[in-house]
Amino acid sequence: MKYDVIVIGSGPGGYVAAIRASQLGKHVAVVEKAEIGGTCLNWGCIPTKALLKSAQVYTYTQHAENYGIKIEGSVTPDMEAVVARSRSVSENMSKGVQFLFKKNNIELIAGTGRLNADKKVEVTDSEGNVTLHEADHIVLATGSRVRELPALPIDGKRIISYRQALVLDKLPETMVVVGSGAIGSEFAFFFTSMGVKVTLVEFLPNVVPNEDEEVSKQIDRAFRKLKMTVMTDASVTQVDTSGEKCVCTINTKKGEKTVEADVVLSAVGVQTNIEGIGLESLGIATERGKVIVDDFYRTNVEGIYAIGDIVHGPALAHKADHEAIICAEKICGLNPKPLNYNNIPGCTYITPEIASVGMSEAKAIAEGHEVKIGKFPFTASGKATAAGNKDGFIKVVFDAKTGEWLGCHMVGDNVTEMIASAVLCRELGAKADDIIRAVFPHPTMSEAIMEAAAAACGECVHL
Repeated sequence: MKYDVIVIGSGPGGYVAAIRASQLGKHVAVVEKAEIGGTCLNWGCIPTKALLKSAQVYTYTQHAENYGIKIEGSVTPDMEAVVARSRSVSENMSKGVQFLFKKNNIELIAGTGRLNADKKVEVTDSEGNVTLHEADHIVLATGSRVRELPALPIDGKRIISYRQALVLDKLPETMVVVGSGAIGSEFAFFFTSMGVKVTLVEFLPNVVPNEDEEVSKQIDRAFRKLKMTVMTDASVTQVDTSGEKCVCTINTKKGEKTVEADVVLSAVGVQTNIEGIGLESLGIATERGKVIVDDFYRTNVEGIYAIGDIVHGPALAHKADHEAIICAEKICGLNPKPLNYNNIPGCTYITPEIASVGMSEAKAIAEGHEVKIGKFPFTASGKATAAGNKDGFIKVVFDAKTGEWLGCHMVGDNVTEMIASAVLCRELGAKADDIIRAVFPHPTMSEAIMEAAAAACGECVHL
């Protein structure tokens, strides 16, 4: 079968590229070996947020009296029901993507896709049958998978990845979570909130190490307040699963320690799915596990493109989504603007939430900027006080000479919904004075952005 465009992979990069190309008049097919919607919809972004919402509701019931609500009797989490709800949410989202495929006349080819030497796509279905498909343009959007360390061989039962963590049928009493990036922190927070005794182990000096240092310190305090054990500058060197408990040997600055747990969750990142997709057969260039592409996601082989986790930049769904649109529009003869990789936000959905975009204070200084820093704590926010959670702050980083908004770092309730305003302002070139003069609604959490900007310029009036 001949198509204008074939997309291999149906995650946030793949399905968006397919839909946009179809909207622009192309005959499109998508090759997918697993669930429609990829890891994000089925095993990542969406189901984890469903779990975290259940944890939030459970936490509210435990503190209901703080809001004048009396609950009689005990409230306990039902892990089977929590997981069932999470899976239902994912299934509904996946069905939504299937509907969009039908609406946009996109053909779905079930199976594993691979490039061959003739620039055709070989698809092997679940029964081993192989079919050949041809297209003028082939987009690789094969995503990523769990990264596995030699000291943490995942068996799916005692040492698990996020996939198994999403579908546990019962809560363990104890757990060790290795890695405090977004995945590790979210699961550590979820299981702690549900009553599991969690030990979080982070190799680097700070938890959520990609965030501004002040954000990391705030989250460290929040985790410890939840009675989570936090070990930084530490690494798991061995896990003995031969006995009733997993026995973790952990190397720390103060020497070797041993921690026992029912389950060990390895959350040390992801690795790209670039093996076995035929890159070598066409001589497609790669570097450090990533496919090399230009600003419009063209590889060094004409007609072959790559987007999402398998190309440079963070492994984020919204990054893949925008790459997909740019790639599809370029294929269809439009002139899209290249993506600004310095303005991609990151979010971690724990409590308090984390959201950030741009440079941290330390990175801005390291790159030679003279900076102006402004902070506004949510302890001074009327909305945060009324909501009953005043933990966190908003921190802004401006260039002292030009007023350029270099970075924004948020910790607090609902900040993942607020970071988009900082992204938009930075995209439009707004400077410190523009933020201060804008009218933010009161009382809201978002007005803390304006207050932080004002603090940076010495104009704060509410503290």
